[in-house]
Amino acid sequence: MRACRLISLLLLLQSRGSMTATELARELEVSERTVYRDVLALSAAGVPVYADRGRAGGYRLLGGYRTRLTGLTRDEAEALFLSGLPGPAGEMGLADAVASAELKVLAALPPALRDAPARTGQRFHLDVPGWFRETAPPRWLPELARAVWADRVVTLRYRRGDREVSRRIQPYGLVLKSGVWYLVGRVGDEARTYRVDRVTGVEVDAEQFDRDEGFDLAGHWRKQAGSFLRTMLRAEVAVRLSPAGLRRLRHLVDAPFVYDELVAAASEPDGQGWVKARLPVESVQVAYHQLLGLGPEVEILDPPELRQLFAASADRLAALYR
Repeated sequence: MRACRLISLLLLLQSRGSMTATELARELEVSERTVYRDVLALSAAGVPVYADRGRAGGYRLLGGYRTRLTGLTRDEAEALFLSGLPGPAGEMGLADAVASAELKVLAALPPALRDAPARTGQRFHLDVPGWFRETAPPRWLPELARAVWADRVVTLRYRRGDREVSRRIQPYGLVLKSGVWYLVGRVGDEARTYRVDRVTGVEVDAEQFDRDEGFDLAGHWRKQAGSFLRTMLRAEVAVRLSPAGLRRLRHLVDAPFVYDELVAAASEPDGQGWVKARLPVESVQVAYHQLLGLGPEVEILDPPELRQLFAASADRLAALYR
């Protein structure tokens, strides 16, 4: 455990140049006293760690000292090459950078671990886009990725319905969800999300914005994705479901929480195992297309117009196969 911590401390100083004992303790999740002992242990092992005194002081490595990645385990080395995600990186225009970084990591690995990329590639392939989707990356994705990296303000031209709008935003991050790229950015004090494949033009300003370092992209996305799905469900239908219909419904609803909440609130099964439940939906028409796939395993109770749509479909099917 301590050996791994010493390696982490050394790599932190190597990558960041200078860090205080307080910063190191926070990164390594140990006390400052432990940091002092670890620095002494590194010095005793011949690592040139130097302490700068004063308010702007901290620990740093002397003379451009660099270490080879001899502390990596096989699992760690293979995980490095698994995390590269060459597909999404390539779509953002970073394929060459990823390839170059992998070569440098490979050169720094000890000989016994240099088969890591081959072993990883033989065992894992991450195919991110969903089925039946166009895999070509959006036209403006590389430009937006560069703006995100550089913290540059951008002016977007964006397709919204049958019209085009223009927005000047601070691009905070990019999210890849089920093969679709989204840009998260600030407009004023508000964080907004844009589908990148609907962007029709990008103008990158020379101006840089001051990024809010406390902004949590992953947390923001989780919260917004859940809120977005709930806001889409503007209607509700009452249904009776057979045991088979209840099982199959899981594969027809778009959001997992809809199915989980429906099951939790469903009535007790009747003598044939059927349950009554209320299902949130986008609209009556969407519900019609979703639930029609359950056939005779569902009965619509409410609203009347949806029940009439199912009755009419049943009449047409009976006439077709009679």
